[in-house]
Amino acid sequence: MSSPRPGGAVLPAREHVPARAAVRLDGVTKSFGSLRVLDAVSFAVLPGCAFIILGRSGTGKSVTLKHIIGLVQPDEGRVFVEGDEITALRGVELSRVRRKIGFLFQNAALFDSISVGENVAFPLRRHTRLSDAEIRDRAVAKLEAVGLGQEYDKMPADLSGGMRKRAGLARALALDPPILLVDEPSAGLDPVTAGEIDDLLFGLKGNGGTTLVIVTHNIPSAKRLGDELVMLHQGRIVASGSPEELQNSDHELVRAFMSSQHAG
Repeated sequence: MSSPRPGGAVLPAREHVPARAAVRLDGVTKSFGSLRVLDAVSFAVLPGCAFIILGRSGTGKSVTLKHIIGLVQPDEGRVFVEGDEITALRGVELSRVRRKIGFLFQNAALFDSISVGENVAFPLRRHTRLSDAEIRDRAVAKLEAVGLGQEYDKMPADLSGGMRKRAGLARALALDPPILLVDEPSAGLDPVTAGEIDDLLFGLKGNGGTTLVIVTHNIPSAKRLGDELVMLHQGRIVASGSPEELQNSDHELVRAFMSSQHAG
């Protein structure tokens, strides 16, 4: 079995980038003050792929997701979403590309002042011209898909952590985006509930070809869900490849990380 590809060799030249990449980073570098969080990060995610970004806390994983959706601008480098350079877009054009992306935040980020159903309906009200009845029907359908069909009128405060995460997933999928970004799906959840969230994400892989970009340091989850993995360390990609390739890496840091059950 081949060794994992080291950082810096993931996408060494633009001509090697797949033309049909759903998401692509070219040499993205980002610093906050004197702290360099990302250092020349490059990778490409094929449509329908489950792409996992691994690494310990503070290695730049979540910042990478924020670059993909345009919440953070790189100091150097470019980010592309389905061929559009999101780093060059503003206003209406940026909003158009963002509609292609769903985002499941680590804490689900539900609006506490409105019901669970209205949380899911929010992007539909903001970005479509559907009637109130159509919006409710779609929101109910999304909640049913994550096992929360009876929770439409409940408030987020009435839900458990796992239920809030599932409601967040329903909202992230409300517009049927082709790309879903997921930040630490198992964070704060017990193993059983984390497994249920993994089941839902796994189902997306085989149902409609959703492209998944998942940040995690949960190794069993990464091995189960991931088609392609990259590992970040001190803001750089130190390895990339399949779960099996990283598991059998010659890189001591990568091998130790992949052998852990939940690396913090």
